[in-house]
Amino acid sequence: MNKKLFISIAFLAGGFSLASAQQKMKHEDTELYTPVPPVVTPGKSCGDAPSDAIILFDGKNLDSWVSANDTTKPADWIIKKGLLTVNKKAGSIQTKQLFMDYQIHVEWKEPKDIEGSDQGRGNSGLFLASTGKGDDGYEMQILDNYNNKTYTNGQAGSIYKQNAPLVNPNRPPGEWQSYDVIWTAPRFNDDGSLKSPARVTAFFNGVLVQNNFELTGPTLYVGHPSYEGKGAVRGPYAIKIQAHGDKSKPISFRNIWVRPLN
Repeated sequence: MNKKLFISIAFLAGGFSLASAQQKMKHEDTELYTPVPPVVTPGKSCGDAPSDAIILFDGKNLDSWVSANDTTKPADWIIKKGLLTVNKKAGSIQTKQLFMDYQIHVEWKEPKDIEGSDQGRGNSGLFLASTGKGDDGYEMQILDNYNNKTYTNGQAGSIYKQNAPLVNPNRPPGEWQSYDVIWTAPRFNDDGSLKSPARVTAFFNGVLVQNNFELTGPTLYVGHPSYEGKGAVRGPYAIKIQAHGDKSKPISFRNIWVRPLN
């Protein structure tokens, strides 16, 4: 038999067999009933913590945080009228609890009378996974980019020095901004080599700005990020908020919560 004819007949036979099997199936055959997703009560309004969230800041205290420069010391930022304001002299802060994959909600506000330009205008950062002391880790930039020009992979909503946001949904200074982020931590093999990179999906004021972006390593101010050497730090990791050294007035935070996903 001609080889091409044989393949054609076999292909048709396989197609008829599959079609026959599909016709014999019942709708129940493709309906799954287990495992049953757990019930989670959502917050009463957008941004409210759901029932299974870990509250990191609710306007009352910094019990969930420590100094990023010395984790034996408590976080020393300013709490007033339910708001958390950066204390630049005290440095960055990070969570006591460590995480791998998670969903996080953070609300932040630039001072209405903010001054400065470029990277010196209300600079901070949400480090989605801290790899060491100070400002090491994987940073999502916080900055006032309402009519403030800077490099695109350094503006608010960017994965700093790696990926610009898809759009710029900044509100004016003095108004509350929000981040809703889905973070997948990197995984490493036993020999320290990369098994799977970190990934991030992020919404800025409800607008998608990072769509399952794969990071190429921890954040670097100078140079290209890498998962080799100092970049091969395996989790779990702390979540960090940066006290940036720019000269503009400090920004404030409220309503910070996280939902571990693993």
